[in-house]
Amino acid sequence: MADLTRLAINTIRTLSMDAVQKANSGHPGLPMGAAPMAYALWMRHMRFNPRNPAWPNRDRFVLSAGHGSMLLYSLLYLTGYGVTLDDIKNFRQWGSNTAGHPEYGHTPGVETTTGPLGQGAATAVGLALAEAYLARYFNREGHEIVNHHTYALVSDGDLMEGVCLESAALAGHWGLGKLIFLYDDNEVTLDGAADMTFSEDIEGRFGAMGWHVSRVADGTDLAAVDAALSEAKAVAHKPSLIAVRTIIGYGSPNKQGSSAAHGSPLGDDEVKLAKENLGWSATDSFYVPGAALEHFRGAVEAGAGAEAEWLGRFQAWRAAYPDLALEWDRAMAGDFAVGWREALPSWKAGDSIATRSAGGEVLNALAAHAPTMIGGDADLAGSTRTLITGAANTGPGRGAERNLRFGVREHGMGAIVNGLALHGGIVKPYSATFFTFSDYMRPAMRLGALMDIPAVYVFTHDSIGLGEDGPTHQPVEHLMSLRLMPNLHVFRPGDATETAGAWAAIAELDHPAAIVLSRQNLPVFAGNDAGIHEGVARGAYVLSEHESGNVDAIIMASGSEVSIALDAAGLLEEAEICARVVSMPCWELFEAQDEDYKESVLPAEARARVSVEAGATLGWRRYLGERGIAIGVDRFGASAPYAEIYQAYGLTPGHVADAVNSLLDD
Repeated sequence: MADLTRLAINTIRTLSMDAVQKANSGHPGLPMGAAPMAYALWMRHMRFNPRNPAWPNRDRFVLSAGHGSMLLYSLLYLTGYGVTLDDIKNFRQWGSNTAGHPEYGHTPGVETTTGPLGQGAATAVGLALAEAYLARYFNREGHEIVNHHTYALVSDGDLMEGVCLESAALAGHWGLGKLIFLYDDNEVTLDGAADMTFSEDIEGRFGAMGWHVSRVADGTDLAAVDAALSEAKAVAHKPSLIAVRTIIGYGSPNKQGSSAAHGSPLGDDEVKLAKENLGWSATDSFYVPGAALEHFRGAVEAGAGAEAEWLGRFQAWRAAYPDLALEWDRAMAGDFAVGWREALPSWKAGDSIATRSAGGEVLNALAAHAPTMIGGDADLAGSTRTLITGAANTGPGRGAERNLRFGVREHGMGAIVNGLALHGGIVKPYSATFFTFSDYMRPAMRLGALMDIPAVYVFTHDSIGLGEDGPTHQPVEHLMSLRLMPNLHVFRPGDATETAGAWAAIAELDHPAAIVLSRQNLPVFAGNDAGIHEGVARGAYVLSEHESGNVDAIIMASGSEVSIALDAAGLLEEAEICARVVSMPCWELFEAQDEDYKESVLPAEARARVSVEAGATLGWRRYLGERGIAIGVDRFGASAPYAEIYQAYGLTPGHVADAVNSLLDD
């Protein structure tokens, strides 16, 4: 190994151990062991421009083993991204952009938030899938504007997680040839030797899933790593796993190769010994040799040249295909073509349609105005109604299609959709499954919410209204639990028109969204479509009230229970009680409104309030006040026709009307 190369690699190691030591917190072992292969990847294979981290055709790098974040931060600083040496010195401190685990949108050059093991690897599959779809859609013969790789550094822990394996199976099935995993095979986990819990044949497993697999026996052998990366890039029809045998904590004389180097600082004395062992001449912390920094900063000029070359090709493509270029601009902005709102379907008042069916019609209307809107389901398309009509399905060796068939892999599906949203150019990527299975994909949704990315999670069969399939498939606590998640906008429309309004709101939303739809048919509300759509866009609105304008009581509801609220108001009107019905399809949007609007919908003087929703009642108190009554489902469901369950659980107009009367009688 040339002296300059060795110096550069050891600079990564020493910066990492110094930052962890100063913070007295972190994971020094992975950066020290994986530094050589990271160097080989970043300096010899990856195309990126540190001065423009958003260059569309850059290679993507995902540190799935996010606990080794100092490896990534060191590389970002050394190659010239917007990370300073002071940032490195303030690793894991308040206000620093070098957080404990990499955070998307917080640190320039970080492609996705990682840390929960397996998520980064799965998200990388989504990034690679986006590249494949956009390349097929936008590239033309002689004009290749989308052509880049996605790399992920994965650990033993990543490969143990189900979400990683769900997604890896799909990557192999689809043949995503521009996806490459570098497996940091250091034989150590947090609690000890990896073989205590992890002894399967990973190379055989990935080979069986359709991956190209290779091994580098010595992770310090740069020539071998370099050759393995070149070989992997040459395999166009399969993703690649490169298993690289490394030594965790490499250079630490007393801790390398052991779990002691995994998740704790080495200690001042051991840092000193490690530097001596590595032949490091300086004893000062955070020393960066000028020759090493100059070498790394060559990435700035190389990256600018790579982007400039691409930009020349891009401008030639734009001139040759101006209409396609307009589609590119819209896709990169995340926009739909002009006229999408006018194309939304409409229904007649009194018609009966499940919101899942209405949702399918709306989705197709939107998809017609965004050719890079893609998504799919967990083997439930016939039930979720989320197929794009006339579009092809993904299949063996065929990933670049609009209808993504994920199979029964909800967790992987959620993470892959996050990757689609992160990549750029895929408009409102979506997943779909039954609402109760949001439990399986919740960690991916949480990361989508943490990153605040425009992914859409479609859920159908939203409540005990599912009926005969019983409590295993009837979500009860799920709706309220998702409302607790910051940044996630949860929509539960009450009829077909509100469903169109919900999708219209999502189309203009820069946040992740969950849309929760009914299995059973629901009556279409009377009213002006535009007015209902506007009400949904505000999160809650007055759907119905007495013609006098008097408000004796307020009945609040979402989803299928809005029609119950309307019927209850009708019963109360017969008793000369003026009940206002407020539909609340999206609490998050309602909370974003000004106080005047919220007061106009829920006037403070109207203290007799009842909520009705086929889910957990926890949370309704914020709108009910001290005297209000929440009618809902605070126990598990049952197996029976849904109308019988609703009757047994008190989700009926009569019960709601009785609750209002009890408040007025007080």
